[in-house]
Amino acid sequence: MYPTLFRIGSFEITTFGVLVAAGALVGLWLLRRELQRRGLPESAETAALTGVIGGLVGAKLLWTIEHLGEEPFAGMLFSRGGMSWFGGLLGGVATGLFVLRRQRTPILAVLAAATPALAIGHAIGRVGCFMVGDDYGRVSDLPWAVAFPQGLPPTDDPVHPTQLYEALALLPIAWMLTRLRRRGVGDAVVLGVYLISVGALRFAIEFLRINERVLGPFTLAHLISLGLVLAGGVLVLRARRD
Repeated sequence: MYPTLFRIGSFEITTFGVLVAAGALVGLWLLRRELQRRGLPESAETAALTGVIGGLVGAKLLWTIEHLGEEPFAGMLFSRGGMSWFGGLLGGVATGLFVLRRQRTPILAVLAAATPALAIGHAIGRVGCFMVGDDYGRVSDLPWAVAFPQGLPPTDDPVHPTQLYEALALLPIAWMLTRLRRRGVGDAVVLGVYLISVGALRFAIEFLRINERVLGPFTLAHLISLGLVLAGGVLVLRARRD
């Protein structure tokens, strides 16, 4: 666990921040290549960059709202970790869609082109979560369990490194999406498969997490994950009927 890479005076350069930035840059590079390969407008890169910014804001805001009362609001908002992937997805997509509409760019085609990049960027960001001890799982006696004494929150008990579980599982998802793109599978199906895959992955991993249950054994992340799976299923079914 290496939460801080170095300091410049009182300013910290965190591992989390660097890896999130790396994930965004790699994702933008992959998206650019896919836009060029499919002959889509390069102006969509502007929407993607705007989506990254909106995603970061959404991720931090939703995480802060979810943990209101645990610490002072400003402290959580500007802490070195603590970001909600769902907040990032919603904030990023909403911001990107706004720009795409203004540009009159084909929305479905760009979203489908972005799916492999989203999966890879997400995986890199999860490694950042691991490095600062954020978003870990329940106590475990497995040989690869990890303690996070400087985590968010700190724990001296070995726990499931759910951040790495998710990062590793996202790699074959990204490969699968890339293969679908190369085979010329329709945009709606590719986007639907992405939503189903990431939703099902997070739904499964959430059982190992320590988030508050809001409906029986389910957390808010469980419910949002189910929504993603359902939305993806609708996209796939409609595409196959057309």
